[in-house]
Amino acid sequence: MTVTGQRRGRRIMMTPQERDAFLHAQRTCRVATVGRDGAPHAGALWFCWDGTSLWLYSLVRSRRWNQLRHDPRLAVVVDDGEEYGELRGVELTGRAESVGEAPRTGEPCPELDEAERRFPVKYFGLERMPHDGRHAWLRLTPESVVSWDFRKL
Repeated sequence: MTVTGQRRGRRIMMTPQERDAFLHAQRTCRVATVGRDGAPHAGALWFCWDGTSLWLYSLVRSRRWNQLRHDPRLAVVVDDGEEYGELRGVELTGRAESVGEAPRTGEPCPELDEAERRFPVKYFGLERMPHDGRHAWLRLTPESVVSWDFRKL
């Protein structure tokens, strides 16, 4: 993962520890994909962060999933704050990779152990991942990361 140089942003850039804590605590991200015609599409998703990759649990019959099959480039923004001086966030970009079966039915997949341990606790208050046969996992191991925390100004 490359932390992209930020011209004026070094002062407000999150440290790796701040970034990890922020990504663990936040619940919703905005995901942007590109269609075959070049038109962008953005939507909100729940996610979990394992310290290296962002894990997205997406409907397999969604516009997002279809677009990623043809062009795996992905941009994700996780942000927070109401007033200008409270704004903070992380932008992660790279290529999405489907992990496990699609749709996910719960077949053993060691690569998913960590995501399927974190996600149900975070979102459902459950210890085991429920599988509905409509969702599957996408992994974004970012090629670029940009962060900001205006509270540092």
